[in-house]
Amino acid sequence: MSANLPQSDDTEGKLKVLAQWMSDAEAIVIGAGAGLSAAAGFSYSGARFEKYFADFEKKYGFHDMYTGGFYPFPTEEEFWAYWSRHIYYNRYDQPAGEVYLALLRLVKDKNYFVITTNVDHRFQVAGFDKSRLFYTQGDYGLFQCAKPCCNKTFDNEEQVRAMLREQRDMKIPASLIPRCPVCGGPMTTNLRSDDKFVEDAGWHAAYERYAQFLKEYSGGRVLFLELGVGMNTPVIIKYPFWRMTYGNKKARYACINYGEAYAPEEIAPRSLCISADLNVLCCL
Repeated sequence: MSANLPQSDDTEGKLKVLAQWMSDAEAIVIGAGAGLSAAAGFSYSGARFEKYFADFEKKYGFHDMYTGGFYPFPTEEEFWAYWSRHIYYNRYDQPAGEVYLALLRLVKDKNYFVITTNVDHRFQVAGFDKSRLFYTQGDYGLFQCAKPCCNKTFDNEEQVRAMLREQRDMKIPASLIPRCPVCGGPMTTNLRSDDKFVEDAGWHAAYERYAQFLKEYSGGRVLFLELGVGMNTPVIIKYPFWRMTYGNKKARYACINYGEAYAPEEIAPRSLCISADLNVLCCL
C-alpha cells in the first residue's frame, strides 16, 4: 500500500500522487473544516468582515465574525441584528466558491461521503448530493428552541431576510425576534456550542448514513481526504481519520492544509500531507 511519495515539499508531485490515490480508491471519505470555506473566500475577518460589519466593529470593538458570534449583546434586538447579517452573508445568496466546485468535479463520479464541521451550506450550493453529507455542527439555515423544549429545528430563511431588511441602527424591530413555535420561548441558532445543541431527525439520519458508509468500506481501499481541518475540534474528523486509517491496512490518508498538514508516524507510509492553499484542488 505504501507509495513512492515525493520526499521534498513537492506540491505538484504530491498532487499527482493524490490524483492516483483518488482513482485507486473504492470509497473516498472527505472531512472538511473551516479552511475549505476560507479558501473559497468565506473569511470571517479582514475586508469581508469590514464590508458587512464595520458599524458593529466600531460600536462593540470586535474584529471578526467569530468573535461577534459570542458577544454579549445587551438586547435581543441587537443580538438578532448581528446574527441575521452573520447568517445571511455566510448562508444565503452566496456562491459556492471555486474550490467547492473543483472538489465536486473530482468526486462526483466516485463513491464518496462528506463529513464537515462547516455550517455554511457550501457543499449543497455547489451541487453535492445531500444524502452524502453529514453536517455535524449544525446549519446556519436552521433555528432551534434556546431551552431547547424539543428536538426540532426550523428553517429560518424568511425570518433572516426580514430581519436583515428591517434592521436600523444595529437593531431589528421587536416584532421580528424569533420565538419557538412549540413553547413560545426564545430561539437561537442551530450551531453546536454547548449541550443545548439540537440533533434533530435530519441530523440523526445523516449520522446513520455516514456510519453505514464507514461500516460498508471498513476493510476496503478507502481514501480519507482531510481538507482544511485544524485543531479546534480534532475529535470530529482528524483523530477518527487517523484511527480508521491505522485500523485498515488498505486505507490511505491525505491531508491538505497550509501549515498544518501532518500525520502520525504509525500511518506515515500510507499518508500524503500537502501544506498548500486548498485552491490547489482546482489544479487536479
